[in-house]
Amino acid sequence: MPGEYTPHTYESLVRLGAWMPFEEAAETLAGILRVRVSGSAAVRRTEEAGAAYVAIQADEVAELERKAPPAPAGVEQMVFSGDGAMVPVLHGEWKEVRTLVIGEVSGATSGESRTQAQSYFSRLASAEEFTRLALVETHRRGVENSRRVGAVVDGAEWLQGLIDYHAPQAVRILDFAHAAQRIAAIATLLPHATSDAAQEWLMASLHTLKHEGASKVLAELRHLQAQVPDNEAFTDHLAYLEKRQEQMRYPEFIAQGWPIGSGIVESANKLVVEARLKGAGMHWQPANVNPMLALRNIVCSNRWDEAWPQIENHLRCQANLKRRQQSQQRFKSRCPKTQVATLAQAPLAPQPSISRPLADVQMPDPAPTPQLDQHRGPKRPAPDHPWRRSPIGSARYRSAHPAKS
Repeated sequence: MPGEYTPHTYESLVRLGAWMPFEEAAETLAGILRVRVSGSAAVRRTEEAGAAYVAIQADEVAELERKAPPAPAGVEQMVFSGDGAMVPVLHGEWKEVRTLVIGEVSGATSGESRTQAQSYFSRLASAEEFTRLALVETHRRGVENSRRVGAVVDGAEWLQGLIDYHAPQAVRILDFAHAAQRIAAIATLLPHATSDAAQEWLMASLHTLKHEGASKVLAELRHLQAQVPDNEAFTDHLAYLEKRQEQMRYPEFIAQGWPIGSGIVESANKLVVEARLKGAGMHWQPANVNPMLALRNIVCSNRWDEAWPQIENHLRCQANLKRRQQSQQRFKSRCPKTQVATLAQAPLAPQPSISRPLADVQMPDPAPTPQLDQHRGPKRPAPDHPWRRSPIGSARYRSAHPAKS
């Protein structure tokens, strides 16, 4: 692992940093493991682990787009919802973080439907990029192969594109609270109505919308519009509701066990995004938002034991690659011009050309190799050898052979 910490210390530090501010994470780690870590180290290790998981998921999306493997098996009834939340970044700016929540609907047949096994995917990205990256989560959950899929969203156009991309077969449900907000705005525009009368009319209209459907409410709104034909706000609210009439079949949705509110994604905005990224005095570097969101997704989805081995392996590979690169740089700095590089750059000597076929060229016979006589030792120089005529040689010879001299 990169750094000086053991793998268990590294993992514990990152996990704590995903739940609480970095200084508190360092103090908590020191209290539990008796390991002293600075706040800056907690920031650095947590953000690099989150960035590793962002890269892992980006690679998975590219692999899914390239190979298009079959999706895993889905469940009987699945619901998902999306929404955005604002987070503070540097220089007093705010950026929108988009979140997708996927869950299983249980108890629909008994009339007490509830959503469970929720998982989250959040990114600071444009609507088009978010829709593409969310493929890693919709594929993992088997949305494509679920028997029944419902999408509870508000009226934002980018959410309709999200549904078209991931689950065009889904039952589209307009969040009941958003429909109620439009009708409440119309109630304030009713002519000759007091606040009490407008409130009474609003409660009756919402009860009708939930238990009888949108047809009767829309008919009444058209009748009221005739009394204020020049009111642009009234016209805009009515057009919004008429465009989404098919998404307001609330009695039918309730009978089928679908939730009619997007509470799961509103809770996700608070739990996943705001609880960690909107603390007092927090201002994030835009590049560090997605790494933290990636960690928040896995800890809030109870997927840490599944995701951390992938993160750890990615970090190990990065550390090994960095070590190899540093080793190569040190080698180049010490040996800028090695012999191998010199020989590789040296021009080759020209080879003689052969005009005739190789078979016609007569090569000279090799010189005979002198054979040593293994039965005799080294021979003495002959009497007339020049060595004997030298003063030193003759003196040595006479002293060694006095009879011959």
